[in-house]
Order: sequence, then C-alpha cells, then structure tokens
Amino acid sequence: MDQWAGIVLAAGQGARMKSRIPKVLHPLCGKPILSYPIGLLQALGLQRIIVVVSPTNRSSIEGLVGSSVAYAVQPEPRGTGNAAACALPLVDDDCSQVVILNGDAPLIRPESLQVLVERHRERQNLMTLLTAEGVYAPDLGRVARNEAGHVTGIVEAQDSTRGEFFGAEVNVGAYCFQRAWLERELPEVQVASSGEKYLTSLAARACQDVDIEGVPAQDPSEAFGVNDRVQLAIAENVLRERIREHWMLAGVTITDPSSVYIDAEAVIGRDSVILPNTSLSGSTRIGEDCRIGPNTTIVDSRLGDRCRVTASTLEEATLEDEVDIGPYSHLRAGSYLESNVHLGNFAEVKESRLGQGVLMGHFGYVGDASIGAGTNLGAGTITCNFDGKDKHRTEVGENAFVGCDTMLVAPVSVGAGAATGAGAVVTRDVPAGRLAVGVPAKLVESHNKAD
Repeated sequence: MDQWAGIVLAAGQGARMKSRIPKVLHPLCGKPILSYPIGLLQALGLQRIIVVVSPTNRSSIEGLVGSSVAYAVQPEPRGTGNAAACALPLVDDDCSQVVILNGDAPLIRPESLQVLVERHRERQNLMTLLTAEGVYAPDLGRVARNEAGHVTGIVEAQDSTRGEFFGAEVNVGAYCFQRAWLERELPEVQVASSGEKYLTSLAARACQDVDIEGVPAQDPSEAFGVNDRVQLAIAENVLRERIREHWMLAGVTITDPSSVYIDAEAVIGRDSVILPNTSLSGSTRIGEDCRIGPNTTIVDSRLGDRCRVTASTLEEATLEDEVDIGPYSHLRAGSYLESNVHLGNFAEVKESRLGQGVLMGHFGYVGDASIGAGTNLGAGTITCNFDGKDKHRTEVGENAFVGCDTMLVAPVSVGAGAATGAGAVVTRDVPAGRLAVGVPAKLVESHNKAD
C-alpha cells in the first residue's frame, strides 16, 4: 500500500454538538470519533495519513491523536473539496492513489473499506465511493444513477426533500481517487451557494468518463455519521452491539447483551462470562474463565484467568489469576492483587499490593500499603495513611494476622507472622512473630492466633 495516501476530513465546526469539545474528539465506546477513520486507514497499511484540521481545533486534535499522522490546516470552513485541496500538498510524491474519509463517520467497517480499495484498484476508476441502501439518512447526499445503473452524481441533502430519502442510496463518506485526476479536477469544482466546495461534486465530473463506481457497504448502518448528540447516541448503540457480537462469537458468554457495555479497546478471554449491568471500559483486559458481574464496573484494569468480580468497581487495578472480589468492593488506581487473593464485601484498596492468598473478608480500607502473602486482614482493618498533609505507607509481612477493627497508623510495619488484637491502634512497628494489643497497641510476650 506504499502508493496510497489517506486523508481524514476533520476540520468541521460541529456546531450542532453545542460543545466546547471538537466534534471528532467526543468519545465513542471509549475512543474519540476521529480515531475510527484513522484506525481504518492504519489497518489498510497506509504509511502516510493526513488529518485536515481547522485553526480552532488543531491543538486539541494534535494533543490527543499525536504525531502518528500529519496535519493540514483548512484556514476557513470552505467545504470538503477545499479541505481535500489543503491536504494534497502533503501527499508523498510516490502516492498515486488517495483514500479520503469523513472524520465524523465512525461506523464504516474495515471489510467495506477493503472492498472499496480493491474495487478501485481493479477497475482503475477515477473515483470510487462507498454507498449504502435501505437506511433513512436525510443529512447525507443521495447517489444518482442513470438507467444503466452508472453513478451520475451525488445530490446534497439540502437539495433534496426528506421524502426522497426513503429507500434512497446514500453517500457514506468514503472515497478513493486517482491522485493526478483529483489534483486536476478539484480546482475546477464550482463553489456552491453556501460558499463551499463539495468533494461530492467530483462525482458528476468523473461520470463524464464513466470511470466512477459506487460500492455498497456491507452494513447499511455504516452510513450513519455524527453531527449532534442524538446521532452520537445512535452510533454508540450500533458500535456496542457490534462489540458484544464480536466477543460472543469469540467464545465469551454475555447473558444479557443489552445491559452490558464493552468499550472498543477492551479484551475478554475465552470462556469468560459477563453478567448483566456490567461495564468494561478503556483498555481493560479480562483473562479466560472469568466471571464478571452482575452490576460491575471495570476501568483500565488487567485481570488474569479464573477471576471473579461481583457487584464491584475496579479502576486501573491489576489482578493475577484466581482472584475473588465482592460484592460491593472498590479497587482504586494502583491496586495490585496477587493470585488467590480474596476481597469480600465493602473492601477498598488503593495504591497497594496484596500478596498471594491474602484474605480481606469484609469491611476495610488498605491504602498505600504492602500486605505479605498469606496474611489475614480482619473485618474493619484500616490503614490510616493520611496525616492531613502527607500520605504514608504501611508494611505487613507474610502470614500475619491483623485482628478485627485494627487501625494501622502509618508509617508503620507489622512483621511476618505477627498479630494484632481486636481493636488495636498500632502506632509503632510490630516485630516479626510478636503480638500487639490495646490502644495504643503494646507488645505482649507471646500470642495465639485463636485468642
């Protein structure tokens, strides 16, 4: 694909979104709208991708998308044809073909774009466009054909009546062009009454040589673009359904699909079960044979195999294999649970590592701490990590026994095999193998974990 370049038109003002955020940066299944057309071009293997931006949205788009693409600025909003003309000088000299996508069309499938590109290459068309039938989309241009079925032009939405869109073939917003022809013809496109040049006007020019073709998309829903928040919600619903279907076909059980939300970048292992009212957001990774939900929210977290999370919230947390959490627990950023850890109900963990086999059955808070393998944290255990100004760490060794309602006032450590009595307020370090009891806690000569 080294003779191809990609252009994404993203300079639109997006006034109908009524937002300070550029339209193409609004999130859609966890990613900006603009990331979808860019991702399509990257999936084709294009090395040169140019995003057309406006002076007002350039910094926001560059800040989010980064340097993986080049940027062309359209100084004034003069239409899609003018936007394409702004990008063409940045196309590499050896690129003889150009793919152009609308930046607000996130529902185009990779398979449809691949067919479009292949058809353009095989037929050596001047222009090839993606179309859709069987969808009511009155804000898209209608594709006009003659009696022989050849494309003769694209009628813009403002030049059509709403009734003409029932059963109409519409323009999806994905095009392939021969670069030399595009560079020659764009300057000849007439300016519309709105003061804009439309890229779609090239269809009527290409048909003079009968070197234009409309290729139907695989799914009519690919035609839906995003111009306002109602259409954003429609696009979200379509994409989420596709995502759920993908994972079910890949071996994941989703018992009530309509109640489950899975972001585009989330990954789920085979034979895992996702129960109702569960949300998997961001770059979450779920291992195999897990059982997630019901009523669970997981954000940007990593779970190993055979984990169970019930009615709980995980944010930027890591779980090794066979970890059991919930119900009603909360793992905040920086939580790391090694294998076979059990967190019961109403447990909260933040910026802490719990070693293999740690038990925290119910009611407790562990923050800024390291808990050694095999340790039991009794009900009501609290690490008092904040002194009103600074955060401090708590260290608990392996196979320790922390009694119910123990307060560990950081900075403090409890040694391996040590124990605290119920209700202890630990303000000084407890050596390995020793027992501390009372308020404030004091060491006693010996201890028995059954006491």
